[in-house]
Amino acid sequence: MKWSDLSFLDIYRCAAPCVDRILRGSKPAELPVQVPVKFEMMVNAKAAKALGLTVPDKLLVAAVRPGL
Repeated sequence: MKWSDLSFLDIYRCAAPCVDRILRGSKPAELPVQVPVKFEMMVNAKAAKALGLTVPDKLLVAAVRPGL
């Protein structure tokens, strides 16, 4: 099971305004701290099976990409 907070596209979308502000002269220390607002859960069913683990159905239903 893996918690992925953002996709690369989301990371770039969040980073672009920060880079813009830095290139316009803002100091990085003055930029606000950003926390992720989107979380995705992925379950690697193949690895779980190889380890002899049983993944509960509730987790599989909640996973964005079950059975990776």
